[in-house]
Amino acid sequence: MDEILRVEGISKTFTLSKKQQKIERTTLRKKVAVDNLSFTANRGEIFGLLGPNGAGKTTTLRILATLIKPDTGDAMLDGYSVVNEEEEVRSRIAFLTSELKLEDFFTPNYLFDFFARLHGVPETEAAERKRVMFERFGIDKFAEVKVQNLSTGMKQKASIVISLAHNPDIIIFDEPTNGLDVLTARTVTDFLAEMRQQGKTIILSTHIFSLVEKLCDRVGIIIDGRLTHCDTLDAIRDGMSLEDRFFEIYKEQKGGEE
Repeated sequence: MDEILRVEGISKTFTLSKKQQKIERTTLRKKVAVDNLSFTANRGEIFGLLGPNGAGKTTTLRILATLIKPDTGDAMLDGYSVVNEEEEVRSRIAFLTSELKLEDFFTPNYLFDFFARLHGVPETEAAERKRVMFERFGIDKFAEVKVQNLSTGMKQKASIVISLAHNPDIIIFDEPTNGLDVLTARTVTDFLAEMRQQGKTIILSTHIFSLVEKLCDRVGIIIDGRLTHCDTLDAIRDGMSLEDRFFEIYKEQKGGEE
């Protein structure tokens, strides 16, 4: 297999505020979000990070997207270091998370053109890509509508299309269907499957078992910042449903506690 991502022993610890300590129900000032995480992903596959909320999935993807640096370790995306070669990494990825919002006062049309220019995409190529993608997601009818006036589903579809303006080879999505209605979620999952057929590599995080079973070639299970299992979907399931197998693993990691 053609390896395109190698994560090598990344760790990240955050200092908690008083408010965060209360939310976390802890007196500890430090939280280990990611703990010595290592895995690989191959070109043209969908790799899923599966785990409960707070497991470290988002922190891991933010490190891969160069938004934050790991305390220790590194990751190589297409041969470039997320620690030392951020610009090279950013030029090769799309990153989408619910934490990053489109600016309310701009339109999908303007934002696509802006990010295409930012990535140096030739004007003719950008215009054709925008036409195809806007039609594919039904954004063409809303191209000149300000983001603040779009529905939740249309905002998500616009975010996906704009993040792909430069046609990157690596797509990193954090909870890509979270909060979407069933129709929009289906549009997104179908599109991710199409991207894999085009040879794109997709790294996604989720806590939704059905999404992993539908899309992922391989999956890593992350609990309390540690990768407990990483293998093909069939190997992880071990003859069980993914949900049943996950909770079996979860109880093992938690010492029998639910």
